[in-house]
Amino acid sequence: MWEGMSGLDITIAVAMHKQYARTEDTVYLPVHVGAALHPEVLTDITQDNTGENISQLNPYFSELTAMYWLWKNNDSDYKGIVHYRRYFASPSLRKRLSRNRFDRILSRQELEPLLAKNNVILPSKRRYFIETIYSHYDHTLHADQLHQTRNVLKNMAPEYVGAWDALMRKRSAHIFNMMIMDKADFNAYCEWLFPILFELTHRIDSSNYSPFHARYPGRISEILLNVWISTNHITYRTVPTVYTERVNWWKKGTGFLKAKFFKKKYDASF
Repeated sequence: MWEGMSGLDITIAVAMHKQYARTEDTVYLPVHVGAALHPEVLTDITQDNTGENISQLNPYFSELTAMYWLWKNNDSDYKGIVHYRRYFASPSLRKRLSRNRFDRILSRQELEPLLAKNNVILPSKRRYFIETIYSHYDHTLHADQLHQTRNVLKNMAPEYVGAWDALMRKRSAHIFNMMIMDKADFNAYCEWLFPILFELTHRIDSSNYSPFHARYPGRISEILLNVWISTNHITYRTVPTVYTERVNWWKKGTGFLKAKFFKKKYDASF
C-alpha cells in the first residue's frame, strides 16, 4: 500500500446483470442492476432496488441504476462506476500483459496514489477520426435523441448548451459511463444528470424502440458527462480501460463502416 494513503474510503460499483467472474479487490462493489425486474438472477451481491432507487428503469438507464443507487445510498469519500466486463486498467505493463484479464484491472493499491493528486478519474477518450460525435450517433442510433437533449438543456441548464454544441463537432469523448470521483463531485454530477434524463424520457416516445435502442438514456449520459466536466472546468486524470473478454474487432469495425457509409444503424452492442 502506498504510504500516507492507506485505507481510503472508496466504493466503485460494478454494474452486473448476470452471473460473471468478479475481481476480488475490495475497492469494487458488485451491484445487481435491474434487481426489481429480475430478482432471481443475482442474489449474492448488492441489489440496486434497495433504499432510494430507480431499479425498475434499468431497461432504459442500464448501468445508471447502479450509479443512482450509489449516489443515494452510499456515503464513501470516493465513488465510482465500472462494468462487469470493462474496468479501468492497471498502469503496470507486467499486469497488462497477463493472460488473466482480471489481473489487468486497476487495483486499490494503484488507485490510491492517483486519487492523492486527482479528485476525478475518467477513461481515456475514444477517438472516431472519420466521424464527429454527432455524425457517429446519427449513423448508429437516432439523432432525434440528441436534438431533444439539447432542448432539455436549453430549458433546464442553458449554461451547458455551448459545451454541448462544441462536443457535437468534436471527434473524441470520454464514454462508457465510467468514472471515479470524490463524493462532492460525484454527488453534484448525479444531482445535475438525473433530472435531465428523467425529463428527456418524458419528451421521447420510445414505445416502438427495440430493447437495444430503448437504452438511449444510458448512451446520452455518456455524452453529458463530457458536457458537465467541460462546463464546470473539472480537472481530471485519464486512465485506459480493460475489457475482460476478447473484442471482435472485425465485427466492430464492419459495423462502424456499415453505419457510416450504408446508414445501417446498430441493433446490438459489440
